Amino acid sequence: MNGRAMVTVAAGAPMELREYPVRPPRPDEILVRITIAGLCGSDLHMWRGEVPWFQPHPGIQGHEMAGEVVALGGARTTDTLGRPLQPGDRVTYSYSVPCGQCPACLHGVTGCPNRYAYRNRITADDDPHFLGAFADYIYIQPGQWIFKVPEALPDTLVAPVNCALAQVVYGLHQIRIWLGDTVVIQGAGGLGLYAVALARDMGAGTIISIDRVPERLALAREFGADVTIDLQTHPTKQERVAMVLDLTRGGGADVCVEVAGVAGVVQEGLEMLRVGGRYLWMGNIVQGAEATIIPHDATRRPKLIQGVLTYERWAIPRALDWLVRAQQRIPLHKLVSRTYPLTQINDAFAQAEWLAGRGQVGRIAIVP
Repeated sequence: MNGRAMVTVAAGAPMELREYPVRPPRPDEILVRITIAGLCGSDLHMWRGEVPWFQPHPGIQGHEMAGEVVALGGARTTDTLGRPLQPGDRVTYSYSVPCGQCPACLHGVTGCPNRYAYRNRITADDDPHFLGAFADYIYIQPGQWIFKVPEALPDTLVAPVNCALAQVVYGLHQIRIWLGDTVVIQGAGGLGLYAVALARDMGAGTIISIDRVPERLALAREFGADVTIDLQTHPTKQERVAMVLDLTRGGGADVCVEVAGVAGVVQEGLEMLRVGGRYLWMGNIVQGAEATIIPHDATRRPKLIQGVLTYERWAIPRALDWLVRAQQRIPLHKLVSRTYPLTQINDAFAQAEWLAGRGQVGRIAIVP
C-alpha cells in the first residue's frame, strides 16, 4: 500500500505530490490515517525559511492534526492516559518528543532543544516517510504523546489542539490567572482568541484585546473580551498604555499576554502592567527579531516575565475537555475559514499568505 504526501523541496517553492510505501507499524509505533490537518502560522514561517524547520528538505510539513488509528505496534496498546486504543479510534497527538536528558528536560522546562530529533535527521524519502501532517498517514513515534478524541468534538475543532490551544492552556497555567485579574492580550489571532476565552473561564475579571484588524476585534468580543483597542484608531503606544491605565484606575493590568508575534510590542506590555504584574511571552518565535525595552520598567517597577514554548503532556487532554464544554457557547468554529484537499495545498498556502496579509483569523484546513 502507498500513501500520498505533499513534500516541501525548498523554502518558498511549491510542494510536490509524492507517494511512499505504507508499512505496518513497528512495535513502538502507531499508524494513523490523517483526517484533517491545520495550516498553522508556523507552517508559513517554516515554508518561507524564517524559522528552523522540523525536517530537512525534502520533507513533509504540518503538525496540527486529527486522525484515526489504522494499526498499533505490539508495544503501543493505549493512549498516553492509559486508555485502550484500537483501529478506528480518533486521536490527536503531540508533534514533538522531549528527549528527557537535556538541561531543559532535567529542570522540568518545556522547549527541549532536541524535541524534533526523531525527524530532523531524516528526510521524507527515508523510512518511515510519514512524519508530517500534510499527507495521508503519519507514524506516531516512540515517546510521542497520543490521546483519544471525545466523540462530541468535530475534527475542525480538534486540529489546532496540539498546537495553538495546548500552548495557550499551558502558557496561562504558567503565568497564572487569578480570580478578578485584569488581563491584556496583545494580538487577536488564533492564539489571542483562545487566550481570551480561556482567561475568561479561568476567572479573569476584565479582558482587554489589542489588534489592528476590526474583524479580529469583533471576534475577540464574541470570545469574551470586555474591551478592545484598535491600533488603527489608537496608533500610538502612549494612547494605548493610557487606556489600560485608565481602565485600571492608574494601577495597570495584572497580566499581559503577548501573542502578536511583533517584537516591538513587549515594551508596551511592560508599561501596561502594574507593579508585580505578570507578562507571558509566546508570540515572538522568529530568530533575530529585535526589540528595545527599558529594563527599569521590570526592575524598579518589578514584573514577572515568563517565556513559554510548547507544553507538558497534560495540556492536550485538558484542552480537549475544555473544548467539549466550550463549543456550544463560544464560536470556535469561526477559527477555521475553509478547507482544501491535500492535492491543492499550494493553493491553500497562497490563500493563507493572503489571509495573513489581511490579518484574518480563520485557519485553513487540509482534508486528505
